[in-house]
Amino acid sequence: MATPTQYDAIVIGSGQAGTPLASAFTQAGKKTALIERQHIGGCCINEGCTPTKTMIASGRVAYLTNRAPRDYGVHMLPEGTPGSRLEIEMTKIRQRKREIVDQFRGGSEKRLSTAGVEVLRGQAEFKNHKQILVSLDNGETQTLTAELIFINTGERPARPNVPGVDKIDLSRILDSTSVMELAEVPKHLIVIGGGYIGLEFGQLFRRLGADVTIIQRASRLIPREDPDISAAMLDILRDDGIVVHLSAEASELTDSGGSPITMHIKFKDSRSIPAIHGSHLLFAGGRSPNTERLNLGATAVSTDSRGHIPTGDYLETSVPGIYALGDVKGGPAFTHISYDDFRIVRDHLLSPPPTPGSQQKPRGPLSSRTRLVPYTVFTDPQMGHVGLHEAEARKQFPNTQIKTAMMPMTYVARALEMDETRGMMKAVVNAETGEILGFSCLGIEGGEVMSIVQVAMMGGLKWWQLREAIFAHPTIAESLNNLWQFLK
Repeated sequence: MATPTQYDAIVIGSGQAGTPLASAFTQAGKKTALIERQHIGGCCINEGCTPTKTMIASGRVAYLTNRAPRDYGVHMLPEGTPGSRLEIEMTKIRQRKREIVDQFRGGSEKRLSTAGVEVLRGQAEFKNHKQILVSLDNGETQTLTAELIFINTGERPARPNVPGVDKIDLSRILDSTSVMELAEVPKHLIVIGGGYIGLEFGQLFRRLGADVTIIQRASRLIPREDPDISAAMLDILRDDGIVVHLSAEASELTDSGGSPITMHIKFKDSRSIPAIHGSHLLFAGGRSPNTERLNLGATAVSTDSRGHIPTGDYLETSVPGIYALGDVKGGPAFTHISYDDFRIVRDHLLSPPPTPGSQQKPRGPLSSRTRLVPYTVFTDPQMGHVGLHEAEARKQFPNTQIKTAMMPMTYVARALEMDETRGMMKAVVNAETGEILGFSCLGIEGGEVMSIVQVAMMGGLKWWQLREAIFAHPTIAESLNNLWQFLK
C-alpha cells in the first residue's frame, strides 16, 4: 500500500468557502490540497447565484419592454409593420448565462492557480479521521492525510417524491439546475415549492411568456418571512399573472405520452380543483447536503437527520480537526454565509492572537453564533431582510416592548417616479432602547435598501438616527426618514 501524501490541510469542495480557504492556507505556507469532483467555484458560480441572476436580468428586460407602451409611453415599432410583438430568444438567454458562468469559474480557477493550491479532480471519501481517499477522474486513486480537514461539499436539489414522477419524460422534470438549460420557454411551467427558488424561477418564466402555476404545501409563500411580507409577495405574483395554490400538494402525476403532464392536487382543507395540465414541472421544494459519498462513517463526525454536519461556533465538527463550511453544515444556505465561514476559520486558525496591550481587534465576526445574517430574494421587486423577524424578536425578548413600523412602497417618492410601487418596508425595534432588531424591504432594489439598514445595525445606530439622517433626494434610501412615522 502506498504511503499517504502528507498535507497541512485538505479542503474537500471548491465552493465559496473552500476556494478562498485553500488559497489562504497555501499563501500562509501550509501545504494544501483542494479536492473537487465536479467544477471549480461551487454552486453559487455554476448553478446558483451567478446563472440565476443573469437570467433574471433578461426577465426584467422583458417585463419592462411589455410595460413600456402602457406605463411609460415608450413604443418600439418594427420598420414596415403597424405593431410589435415581444420575442424571446431562449437560446440567447441561455448562452449569455453560460458565458458569464465560464467567466466567473475561470476567475476562481485562476485564483487557485495563482495561490499555488494543489487541485485534485475526483471524489473524496474518508478512510479515517485523518486520511482521505481520492478516486481521481483519470481512474487512479490517491490517499492524503492531514491534521486539518475542511468539508465544503454544499448541497444539491432534493429528489422529487410525488407518485407517478418516475413515469414522466425526464426532459420535462426540472430542478433548479436543469431549468436553466432549457432551449425554449415552457408553455406551462408547474412549480412545486413556494420558497425562494420557486418564486424566482416562477416569476422569471412568467415574464418570458410561460403560464406558471405554483404549488405550495404551507399556508403561505416564503413562510420564513413575516405573514404580512408573505401576503404582499403573494399579491405581487398574482398581479404578474401567476396562479398560486396554498396549503396544497401534488398527490399524483400522470403523462399519457406526448400530452401535457397532469397533476392532481390535494388541499389540506379537503377542497378540490380540476387537475392541472403543464408542459414542464419544476421541483423547487428543497435541497439535500452532499455528504452521502464522503464515508463519514469511517470517522466520528456527526450528522443530523437530513445529513447536514452540525458544527460549533468556530465551525469545527464533532471531531477535532475536521471542519464543515457552507451549506453542508445546515443553517442559512447563502453564498455570503459560506464566504463568512471561510473568514471565521481563517481568523480562528491562521490569524495570530493580538499582542497583549495592543489595540488590534479580531477581524470579522467572532463566531458563527454572533453574526448578523442578511439575504435577498431576487424576485422583482426584491425582498431583502436582515436580523430578526417580528415573531423571532418577540420570542427572544419576551419581557421587552417590541414595536414594528410598516410602510407601503406607494409612500416612497422615488418608487412613484419609477412606477415601481409594489411591496412594503417593515422594521422591528426594541422600543425601550431604540435598537433596530430586524428589517425587511419588499420593494424596488430591496436588497440595497436592506444593506443600508444592516450597516446602521452593525454601527449600533438607533431607529431615530435613521429618521433624522440626511439622505439624497430623491432616492429610495430617503424612505428611511419616513418609515418610523408608522411605528407602533
